[in-house]
Formats: sequence, C-alpha cells, structure tokens
Amino acid sequence: MAHLVAIEPARHQQLYVLPEQIDVHAAGQNLIPVVPAELTHVATQLPLVLAKNGQTGQFVLAALTGFAPNENLLMQQGRWQGLYLPLQIQRQPFFVGKATPDADDYVVCIDLESPATGQNQPLPVGAELLFLPDGRETDFYQQAKQRLVQLLQGEQQRDALIEMLLQCQLLQPMSLDITFADQSTTRLNGLYSIDADKLAALAPEQVVQLHQQGHLAAIYAILGSAAQIYGLIARKNQQLVG
Repeated sequence: MAHLVAIEPARHQQLYVLPEQIDVHAAGQNLIPVVPAELTHVATQLPLVLAKNGQTGQFVLAALTGFAPNENLLMQQGRWQGLYLPLQIQRQPFFVGKATPDADDYVVCIDLESPATGQNQPLPVGAELLFLPDGRETDFYQQAKQRLVQLLQGEQQRDALIEMLLQCQLLQPMSLDITFADQSTTRLNGLYSIDADKLAALAPEQVVQLHQQGHLAAIYAILGSAAQIYGLIARKNQQLVG
C-alpha cells in the first residue's frame, strides 16, 4: 500500500529514487490512464480506449495493456517492453497532494513504499537524490516535478476532450470477441471507442470547433490505435504457447 508523504528538504536529504525501478509500477495494470499530449506516442504500440471510472462513473482515457484485470502484457520479467512509457508511470513515485484537506496549495508527495525509493547509505548504483547537500533541488527532482505539471495540465485537456466527445455523441461501446492460440476466448466489454461513421457525419462547423480546440489530433490517434489490438493479441498468444 502506498505511503505518501510531503517532500521536505530537511527531512528527505538522504531520500533517493531508482529510475530503473519506476516501470515496475505498471505491473498489474491492464488499463493505464493517458493524457492527450502523449496519445501519438502511445498509439504506436497500444490500443487507446475509454472506460468509465467504477466509483465516479466518469470516463477516463487509457491505454489497454491486457485482456484481464491485473494483466499487463507489456511487462515481461518485471520490465516494461514498450518503446514509450506512459506519463502516469513516468511520474512515479511522485504525486501531487495537499498538506491538509482544506489547503488551497498543492505539495509534491512521494510514496515511501515504492520499490523505486530508498534512504539507505551508501547510495545504490544509479540512485538519484532529490536534494543537493546545500538543500537545493537536483535536476532529477526538478524534472520529476515538471512531469507532474504535465500530468495535471494533461488531465484538464483530457477532461475537455471527453466532454467534446460526449457533446458530439462520438463514443460507442466496444464489443470484441477474441480467440487466442490455445482456443481460450475473451470478450472485451465495458470499454468505449470513437464512432468513425459519426465523426465523418459531423457538420463542418463541428469539425472546425474540434480542430480549433485541439481535439482532432487526439481523436485520430485514438482511431488509429485500434489496429494495435492485434499486437496485444500476439503478445498474449506468445505468452500462452511460449
């Protein structure tokens, strides 16, 4: 279980992160949330889908990495095998939080239970400190904070994209029956994709609006990623017969 604490220079002078362990946070995730700015990268290796949050009922945009809960087919021998690691994983083990529930300002937190964090001395090979001896932030920590900013901005852009997709009635449920190499079967339910026919039928002013708001590139990335389902099936078949 995550143990989040607000980062403080005085308390965390010896705290370090092992970058090579960051991708282990992708294990057990068959849906990894993504944001619009990274869709063209994700779409080259994974199908992009929309799913409803089980608690809020709101749509989220995600990369599909497996066909069953907790199955990530891009994790092999504990390592991420894709060319691009989604921002939601890149930002680990850092989070944005609030010092108190009523606070207006955000603070950067770190998961002390993450396999990527430690405070042992001497430093392991490849370890990155968050602070220099004089208390200044290291370049590594500044870059980590920048990823959190990108993620926060991206989540706002994602929400705007999903709102437009709903307004234009462009979402359709996915229903896909798959037979694997060992003759086992599965059906993808509860996921959504973009209806290409409805997109093509939009009025010109709607298309212009989508373009002006910067959503068209994301829409086409989602549509184009659908073919990546075959690569995911191939990974599953290799696992089953290998």
